[in-house]
Amino acid sequence: MPIYEYRCTACGAAKEHLQKMSDDPIAQCPACGSHDYHKQLSAAGFQLKGSGWYETDFKNGSSGGGHSCGNGSCGGGCA
Repeated sequence: MPIYEYRCTACGAAKEHLQKMSDDPIAQCPACGSHDYHKQLSAAGFQLKGSGWYETDFKNGSSGGGHSCGNGSCGGGCA
C-alpha cells in the first residue's frame, strides 16, 4: 500500500497516511478537525538497485542486452 502525504491549510499540520489506492482521500485534519486537509504531490518512494542503466543500454535496438558481443558472454565488460 502506498504512503500518501497530507497537509492542512488551516493549521499547517502535515502527516503521512498508509492507504489503498482505491481508498477515498482523507477529508478531515486529525489535528484540528478542519476540512482543509489535502493530499500532496510527492516523490515516488522506490529505489533502483544494481549496476544501473547506462546511455548505451539497448541503444542499438538489438536484444543483446547492450553488449557489443551480442550474447553477454563477456560478463558485461565489452559494452
